[in-house]
This record gives sequence, C-alpha cells and structure tokens, in this order.
Amino acid sequence: MALPTDSPLRPEKAYTTLNLGPTHPATHGIFQSVLKMDGEIVMDAEPTLGYIHRAFEKIAERRPYYQITTLTDRLNYCSSPINNIGWHLAVEKLISLEVPRRVQFLRVVIMEFARIADHLICNPIIAADAGALTGFMYMFQWREAIYDIFESVGGARLTTNLGRIGGFERDFSPETWRLIHKFLREFPAAFEEFHGMLARNRIFMDRTVGVGGIRAERALQYGFTGPNLRAAGVDYDVRVAQPYSGYDALAFDIPVGAQGDVYDRFMVRQEEVRQSLRLIHQAVAKVAAEPEGVFRADAPDWVLPPKEEVYSGMEALIYHFKVVMGETKIPVGEIYHPVEGGNGELGYYIVSDGGRTPYRLHMRRPCFIYYQAFPEIIRGSLLSDAVLTLSSLNVIAGEMDA
Repeated sequence: MALPTDSPLRPEKAYTTLNLGPTHPATHGIFQSVLKMDGEIVMDAEPTLGYIHRAFEKIAERRPYYQITTLTDRLNYCSSPINNIGWHLAVEKLISLEVPRRVQFLRVVIMEFARIADHLICNPIIAADAGALTGFMYMFQWREAIYDIFESVGGARLTTNLGRIGGFERDFSPETWRLIHKFLREFPAAFEEFHGMLARNRIFMDRTVGVGGIRAERALQYGFTGPNLRAAGVDYDVRVAQPYSGYDALAFDIPVGAQGDVYDRFMVRQEEVRQSLRLIHQAVAKVAAEPEGVFRADAPDWVLPPKEEVYSGMEALIYHFKVVMGETKIPVGEIYHPVEGGNGELGYYIVSDGGRTPYRLHMRRPCFIYYQAFPEIIRGSLLSDAVLTLSSLNVIAGEMDA
C-alpha cells in the first residue's frame, strides 16, 4: 500500500514497529500507541483506544439522574470530586435549581483540593519518568492527606461519589475542618521543597525544555483546554470564562506558558497548585461568613430526607423512593455545562425529553482530545521524550473510553 505523500515514513526504509501499551507503565492506563521507529526516533504513531469498553454515556442514558454520579467518578479518577460536582451543576442547570452560597463555596473547597491532588499525581510522575523518583514519593503523602479530607466528607477516597444534586449529603464535620486547616498550614512548605528540587534542576530542564511542544494555534485547533492549553500561552480557564459555584467572587491568577512543552506544562501546574491554595483560603473564609449548618438546597424532590425521618415518617419515605428511583419531574430541554477539571474543560451535554433518564448524554473529556494530538507532537522525538510528553499531557485512560 502506498504511503500518504505527507507521511514521514519512506517506502525504501525498514522501520521497527513498537507497541507502547496497552499494558505498559508508561501509558498511565490501558491504551496503546503503535509506534514506527527509526532506531530511537519516533517516525509515526497510531493511537488506539477501546480496551476498557465501559460505555458510560449509554449506561447513563438508562439510569435516573441521581444514580449517574458514580459513573462520573471513573472519568478522571485522579480528581473525581470535580467530575461529581460538575455533573451536579449540570443537572441543577437543567432543572433550574439554585443552591445556597455556603454550598457553592464548600464545593470550591473540595474541587480545588481535587485539582491539587490531580497535579500532585501528574507533576511528580513527569519527574519520575525523567528519572527523579524522590519527588513522587515525597508528594504521595500529601495526596493521601487530601484523600483523608475526601474520606471525612463522603466516606471514600479515590472514586468518591462526593456530594449530591443540590449540595452535599452531610455537612463538613469538625474533623474535616481540622484536616483542611492542617493541610493548609503544613503543605505549602513541603510543596515548595518539591518545586525547588526540579524547577531549576539542570538535568530535569535538559529532559523537558523544548520537548513535546505544541503551538497555541495548533492546540486551539485540536480543542486543547486546561493546563495543556495554558502552557501554550492561551489564558483560557472555565472558572473565569464561564464562572460557576461562586468562582466569580474569588480572586486568582491564570498561569500561562510560552512554548507549550513539557517544562511549561509542569510549571503551569505548579503555579496552579499555589492558586488552588489561594482559592481554598478564600472559600473557607466565605463559608465562615455564611449561616452555619447549610449544606444543601431546600429541594425535597432532589435531596434525600434525613434517614431518621425515613424510618419514622411516611412522607419522608415517599420522597426517599422518589429521589432514588428518579420519579421526579424533569423539564424538557438541552443544556451544556462545563467545569475546569484537573486536566481541562470537562463538560456535560444533556438532552432531556422529560423522562426519568437523560434522552442523550455526552461527556466532554479533555484527555480524549489530547490523545488525538499525541502522534503529531511526538513525531521526530526520542522514545524517552515521547514517554515524558505523554506524562505531561496528563492523559488518563478513564477519560478516553467513556
């Protein structure tokens, strides 16, 4: 078969075919790149998806809205609370449900902790793939500290199923606030140590500067968002462009890079961790200024009644079944609601025909878009640089096979 005229491969040469994945530590999940190699140089790549076969969007179209939260956990599982709350915000937009201000800022606290946790996976793994394992092990304990906070709120750590349509299932406990304040007090110094290990490290810079770069125009053509787009110099952030959950009342900066390479993506995420800490401090202060004890909207059709009332009262029991089984009235219409996920714009597009389940549901997963650009970004690079590029794009398999 004749090669395309724009192909970097030459018919007279013999190339090595290398399967990077689907089960390989460097792929960060079950997906594959079929590489054509000329020695150590990547000449071409063909991305392959479909190894997980989960069909979340179609499963969700057979579930009541209340029961879809657990599916969103499995998208970018490194920051699942953002997925959960993004889904709740989308449904609240569909049903025109306003939540109290205190709930909005509680959500900000959780989402920004999830963003920090996401970046504390991505950036230390970039360092580990460059040969520096110490930072990964050092930051591991702080990611666990964030999971302790999630566990104290919702009972789970990784796939959290955190929050509900209308707010949270319970208020933050004194133990949750203790863990939050402890983290805010102790983490910044440790994070700056991690930053100091790598930011001006000559070996790390030699491995990352100028590697895996993408121009701003090309990133926009692909549909890049999040840190990968901002690293290319475009200051687009959903929290600013389309504010939600009270972000318009909070002050923070949008870090941007210039070359869109591995180093810029690393540095943008580093600064975003600092900005997330800044947002959490502000959100905690906003929560303290609101009336205590408010953790959900006054919406009986969507919020489960207290369990003790379900056990003792017929009215509460009826509402419990209505909420869980999806027997509440849903308006007809279609909406799209985006949030700034840990690795880009995560959006939910819902089409409702008034039934108990979505008529159609599409989840905009940023990693699905990044991986399409991966072959173009790595052509002509070394195999070791291709691995670093994949790490810096923060491609999570769970977002690609939904």
